[in-house]
Amino acid sequence: MEKVTLAAWPTPMEAAPRLAAEIGLAAGDLWIKRDDLTGLGGGGNKVRKLEWLVADALRCGADTLVTTGGPQSNHARLTAAAGARAGLNVVLVMPGSGRPDRPAGNLLLDAALAARVVWAGDAAPAELAGQAEKTCAELRNEGAVPYLVPFGGSGALGARGYREAGEEILAQRPDVRHVVTALGSGGTMAGLVAALRADRVLGVDVGALPDPAAVAAAFASDLTGSEVTAAHLRVRRDQVGQAYSVLHEPVLEAITTVARTEGVILDPVYTGRAAAGLIAAVRDGSIRPGQRTVLLHTGGLPGLFGHTEAAHRIGQTLRP
Repeated sequence: MEKVTLAAWPTPMEAAPRLAAEIGLAAGDLWIKRDDLTGLGGGGNKVRKLEWLVADALRCGADTLVTTGGPQSNHARLTAAAGARAGLNVVLVMPGSGRPDRPAGNLLLDAALAARVVWAGDAAPAELAGQAEKTCAELRNEGAVPYLVPFGGSGALGARGYREAGEEILAQRPDVRHVVTALGSGGTMAGLVAALRADRVLGVDVGALPDPAAVAAAFASDLTGSEVTAAHLRVRRDQVGQAYSVLHEPVLEAITTVARTEGVILDPVYTGRAAAGLIAAVRDGSIRPGQRTVLLHTGGLPGLFGHTEAAHRIGQTLRP
């Protein structure tokens, strides 16, 4: 199956010598893979997955994309953008009782992209999938042809996008030893593992799923055709903090450190946790000086503006 093209590839690979020196690596050890610069809808890693998923939706004759996510979901925002690019309607199923008085961050962009939101009340993340299926059934009754995009765009099909990303990374940094990525719904890590092998990929759990390693391993198995288990994967779970949406103190440190050394902005849920995991791995010796390391920047900038606590804490550091 051919994918649709939603961005220009490859994304840049930028050296990060000041950040490397700040966290205890040699100046030439650290690079940032800029998958935030994918362009569509504000950019981010989900574009790679959506190229395959939208192609499948079009092949199936769909006229509407349906997916799930929180109000600050990067995946939901990029699904809305991909739908706009492909001429498809988009329905986002989200927890909550209704539109806030002043939508911000990703939710503001969802509105700009003309997505329709179905508010699912107090539904837990696991219950959103059932609400999305119900929404698809209602759309069929109305004469629409919906296509259900999985949570995070993750699955063996969407993970093909990150197998391609892993191949890009190898072409840009053939000597790479570690690729550090946020681990949310599992598809990004699965694709990287398929391209790079499990021993070179470090996933930093963000708290989106109870057992993301098992999910990523299942996707990687489907993608490669060989058994990959959670035990094969390198996963750090020390950056989740209290909860997925709650600011974790080391993450705030990571965001400000990366911004002030390299001028690169991270978000408080995904890339901030990935950077915090990288810093922790250097401190405990899991990543050592002399080992070429890539931090995957998966985007998420709009989420920073929609995260009240992170925005407030960073704003407090503004110098007079």
